[in-house]
Amino acid sequence: MLILAIEDHNMPNKFKLSSLALSIALSCHVSNSWAEEQSTANSDDVEKIVVTGTFSGKSVAKEEASFAVSSFSEDDIKKLAPKSTADLFKAIPGVWAESSSGVAGANVFVRGFPGASDAPFLTVQLEGAPIFPPPTLSFLENSTMFRLDETVEFMEALRGGTNPVISNGQPGLTTNFLLKEGSEDTEGLVKYSTSDYGLQRVDAVISGEIADDLYFMVGGYIKSSPGARDAGFNAEEGNQITINITKELDNGKINFYTRQTDDHGTWYLPTPLDVEGVDNEFTQIGTLNRQAEITYGADGTTETFDFGQGRGWDGSVSGGSIDLDLTNGWVLVDRFSYTSGNADTYGLVPQGGAVKLSTVADNGSTAFGVVTGTQYSGDTDVQQIGRWVVKKEIEAFTNDFALTKTFDKGSVTAGLYNSTFSSKDWWSIGNQSYHVVAQGGENLTGIDCNDNADSCTWNYDINSIGDGRTTALYIASSYEITDSVTIDAGLRRENHEIEYTIDEGLDGIINKVVSYDESSTAWTAGINWMFAEKQGIFFRASEGSKMPFFDDFRENYSSYQNGDDLIKDVSQFELGYKHSGENFELYVTGFFNEVNSTFAVSPELSAVAFTNEAYGVEIDFNYYTDTGFSVNLNATLQETEVTAHDDPDVIGKEAQRLPGYQVRITPSYDIEFENGMYATLYGTITAVDDRFSEQYNLEALILESYQKIDLGVIFNLNDEVKMQLAVNNLTDEEGLTEGDPRGVSGALDNGRYILGRTIDFNVSYSF
Repeated sequence: MLILAIEDHNMPNKFKLSSLALSIALSCHVSNSWAEEQSTANSDDVEKIVVTGTFSGKSVAKEEASFAVSSFSEDDIKKLAPKSTADLFKAIPGVWAESSSGVAGANVFVRGFPGASDAPFLTVQLEGAPIFPPPTLSFLENSTMFRLDETVEFMEALRGGTNPVISNGQPGLTTNFLLKEGSEDTEGLVKYSTSDYGLQRVDAVISGEIADDLYFMVGGYIKSSPGARDAGFNAEEGNQITINITKELDNGKINFYTRQTDDHGTWYLPTPLDVEGVDNEFTQIGTLNRQAEITYGADGTTETFDFGQGRGWDGSVSGGSIDLDLTNGWVLVDRFSYTSGNADTYGLVPQGGAVKLSTVADNGSTAFGVVTGTQYSGDTDVQQIGRWVVKKEIEAFTNDFALTKTFDKGSVTAGLYNSTFSSKDWWSIGNQSYHVVAQGGENLTGIDCNDNADSCTWNYDINSIGDGRTTALYIASSYEITDSVTIDAGLRRENHEIEYTIDEGLDGIINKVVSYDESSTAWTAGINWMFAEKQGIFFRASEGSKMPFFDDFRENYSSYQNGDDLIKDVSQFELGYKHSGENFELYVTGFFNEVNSTFAVSPELSAVAFTNEAYGVEIDFNYYTDTGFSVNLNATLQETEVTAHDDPDVIGKEAQRLPGYQVRITPSYDIEFENGMYATLYGTITAVDDRFSEQYNLEALILESYQKIDLGVIFNLNDEVKMQLAVNNLTDEEGLTEGDPRGVSGALDNGRYILGRTIDFNVSYSF
């Protein structure tokens, strides 16, 4: 089942901007006649419709839904100007996204759900079907496999709600991307983008009619860039093409799509925080160290890799859907997808903080650059850098079939979800060697650790093969008790099978074997009371499960051997208020959840079990005027607490890396010039609370709060030509998104900065 939100975007005054940009706009000599003509900001203009988020599949106004869902149109996405897919998730209430790693490899958290890294409670869907059924694997969060471009119509995000029962049954957050479809009119767009950091990108899309009621859309991009943190080479390169075919029927629609992607970018990692010259523009990777040799395996095999490749996705996602309105109130929906490709990771990963060269050099003083031969003095800052290689080949097929019967007062839905998935992994991580702490600082010789084939501290090498299957039956029903009160409930029974073998050490010996077959039951129930026109409240309770995937067995192998099922329970409660007026929308959702989870400091270490509780409130407020001004307020306030843990010193602590508050204020102003051109000035002010970088909540390891300002302007020169200028991080704020997950000292040695100030420009021609 997918969540589809439709919004009327006839009003250009629904654009967004910061207060600074507003003051600029007000000082311009413009005419407001155009904005005044857009004074029809009535309920039809701002109404959002949830089409298939309910179990019945019947469309319902967003304010009548008994769950929290957000939608972002194509225009909304453009104004947010995200640097990556995960960057877009920052605009979703209740979501904390650490997207400073580059084009891939983000960490995404929702509603205080705990997690060490990646995105363990995120499902990414394309056209209503999961791209990859496991929500995350080590070195793979699913936004890595999805790239934004001009083929995307809009995104919707369901938090909590019915997630434990529908689709892949993943509690937490489901983001669903919908593609553009063709129509009777042939239309298209060509766009060129550049930036102050050397981005070169061309996007194109065209759509139209093939035959009667048969439509097409084809689009994609090609790009190259040194990256927002200039690595000195083309660190971000990629291309993508998407084809979408739609057949309209008298009683429904059939859709097929395919998306081919080859896109990667340098993996930005935490950097030393106590070294002069290291700031939000710094990256360790560079031309002097991107190519490096590592030694692995029992036979001491050596191989050279290009660590400048970073993280990315080279593969395809293909699928489609069948939506049919049958007779006598029956509706059939089937959604399917097939994913295949490689999601490899190459990175220079810090191990510990920076030290002076004299403390590690063989002669107690100097060492030499491996590439340049430069002699570095003893007071040079150096750092252990791990050269990590992770090759990951994945494949998955998913099918979600649902049949709904609608009655006068309600509906009943029965569905069958089935998925098969696999991951073939080859890792060599660790491989530490001392490097100069400088932009692209080179490796050194004259240090025993560097000149010896053995790693300074640790290596962890594996070759693994994992196959899985999930089969689930679900049934749900909704019923109108009165004209204003509706109840619903859903039940899911899921069987989960895993076959997994691991060769630890790359010596050809299988160390761990998993043959797993367990089942679980999830449920959800909600009530919605519309006590006034377009105003109401809802309450929802649910009990779901985070099923174990391949990494869970590797990190918890002893528990598996002891007979533990490794299924982690997730309980959620939500209370929401919604009100849609003639020129505003207000959605306030309070939540409480309890999550059983596991945590591993590093992939080579065993995980520990713990329980986390969280409660908070999400606020999503939109206000529109007939003068061209609008504003959005997106805020999350939450508290977290570890209530059970293998280490008693962690009990009572806050969950690591989760802010107590996030606030985003996004004003905008639309103006028309006397020559007929019009523009939208917009921006966003973001404030993020302090966070603890690790589980013990040490004061010395706090990531301090920060504020960030983004500004932009869109000029419509005419109906065909549009230009956009976007400034990210206007004040060049040096906020930290994370510390060092592998840190071993009591000081905040390393941290990852948000991206520094960047300026992006694009011009597009529509036809």
